[in-house]
Amino acid sequence: MASDREVSGLLSEFARTLVTDFPIQAILDHLVQRIVEIMPISAAGVSLIAEGSAPRYIAASNGSALDFEGLQSELGEGPCIEAFRTGEAVAVPDIREDRRFPNFAPRAARMGLGAVFTFPLREGDERLGALDLYRDEPGGLDDHTMSVAQTLADVASAYVLNAQARADLREANDQFRELSLHDALTTLPNRVLLSQRLEHATMRTRRSGKQVAILFVDLDRFKEVNDTFGHEVGDQLLVAVAERLSALLRPGDTLARMSGDEFVILCEDLDDGSVVEDLASRIDRSFTETFTLSDHELQITASVGIAFSGPGVDVPERILKDADAAMYEAKNDGGAHHVLDLRGYRSTTKQTGSLQDLCGALTRGELRTEYQPIVRTVDGQVTGAEVLLRWPGPNRGQIMSETIVSLAERSGAIGEIGRWVLERACRDLKRWQDARRPDELMISVNVSPHQLMSADFAATVQMVLSETSTDAGVVTLEVTESVLMDDCDRALMVLSELREFGVRIALDDFGTGFSSLSYLRRFPVDVVKLDRRFVAGLGDPTTSAIVSTVVDLAHVLGMTVVAEGVETAAQHKAVMALGCEESQGYYFSRPMSPDAFTSLMHQEIGEGPMQLPVPVAV
Repeated sequence: MASDREVSGLLSEFARTLVTDFPIQAILDHLVQRIVEIMPISAAGVSLIAEGSAPRYIAASNGSALDFEGLQSELGEGPCIEAFRTGEAVAVPDIREDRRFPNFAPRAARMGLGAVFTFPLREGDERLGALDLYRDEPGGLDDHTMSVAQTLADVASAYVLNAQARADLREANDQFRELSLHDALTTLPNRVLLSQRLEHATMRTRRSGKQVAILFVDLDRFKEVNDTFGHEVGDQLLVAVAERLSALLRPGDTLARMSGDEFVILCEDLDDGSVVEDLASRIDRSFTETFTLSDHELQITASVGIAFSGPGVDVPERILKDADAAMYEAKNDGGAHHVLDLRGYRSTTKQTGSLQDLCGALTRGELRTEYQPIVRTVDGQVTGAEVLLRWPGPNRGQIMSETIVSLAERSGAIGEIGRWVLERACRDLKRWQDARRPDELMISVNVSPHQLMSADFAATVQMVLSETSTDAGVVTLEVTESVLMDDCDRALMVLSELREFGVRIALDDFGTGFSSLSYLRRFPVDVVKLDRRFVAGLGDPTTSAIVSTVVDLAHVLGMTVVAEGVETAAQHKAVMALGCEESQGYYFSRPMSPDAFTSLMHQEIGEGPMQLPVPVAV
């Protein structure tokens, strides 16, 4: 029960704001939070109601209150509507025993509601809506508490009336919510509303035990549309894309526009991932159709990344980042398809099937390698290539490299697959050297923590180099910071052994983990590869200062710096100014098949060094 002192303090607190121009929404949001703090309840909400209209929630203390307010609005039934109709408080001390609301009561009980007490918002004979107080457990409120609650409802009424007339408030609030929660161009939910939906998805998945998925959709080469046809046509295309994607959704799915040409689809209540994979395939197919605009017909593709939460667990903010990373993988593969991140994909049947599929993928010849050129930053001369593992599938789309490695580690196949990748890369390198004698062409191979820490890894590398007649000095093994953190002593021993027979070591994705600069001094590292997110942020003074410090330290220690994810001329100019000796990214080339890289080796561009064609404009 709220004490008189607590109530007096709350009323004084809000009285001081009555004559201010504080936004009414902020005041009411704060009010319901403070009511929960001093009253014996678990949640509170405020709704406005007009004759002939459904309740319109304007404040809620948490997601549960929002759900209960929305349920009453959906059903057109409940204590909120009754309090508005009669102008009297409505008490439901045990929702399971209530018979006044036959539709609302049983559904609210299943959603976890124990009791609800509703108080009309009123000014004289005029009624504006209701204040709802919710409890997780059944139980009544004493007369004093009921009286205090009605006083607080009257406070809420005063704020509503003080802001402006009721009709004006309804219109302004609708406009505010539209602007703050929806994209102005496409009218889709924006990032803010998507974040709210993700939060609510967490609450629902805890109750249902089902999965949630995110599909991150990014248009391929959208910048070219703006540059060629102008931003007006670009905006028309974005609206057309929004309409086409909306037509593919299930009831209950959320399509949001994040920014620019990025769209996100939130899928909830999933028993397994098959419906999401089907949706991704439909998206792939839908972009094969031309977009007909007012004065143009345009053909554009999209890259789609998919990430899952586990069943019945919180939906983390990271799921967006995982889907974004999978989308970027799709772009690296040339775009126009989807990539699946299986790390949160916990359906037993699907997971077991994926593990079994991977165990036989090497034998069936399903695994592929592609190569992204690494170039000298100052002039674009090709200095090497990073080998990328691919596992295409007709039904599941392209699975991202990180997921393949994760599955391989769980299945015990990482040693065999890792050896195959290294051997394949060395044999391809031999073909390129025979095709055109690049004096310093290097091959870079990613190494997983399980590979590096295995007892015979160094011996396996030495054996592959011997069998393929590959000079150890042209092979770079890329490891991540996590390898160095998990078992420093073991990592130091293995890396030192590899260095002894001439293999170079690169610290990959530097800046994505804990990014301790001490790694550069302590471990035998030859190359530092700056993560693409650092490169993307070079326009920010703080990021530029951090990158400059890393580059300077690496150079003092005699290391080479490679900038990953260089996509624009501005980024190329920035990493060149910072002194990054080498670069890779879309600005220079997308990943290519071994045969395409062989063709690149055959290219003769005058008598000068081997260089890529004119950089790709993105």
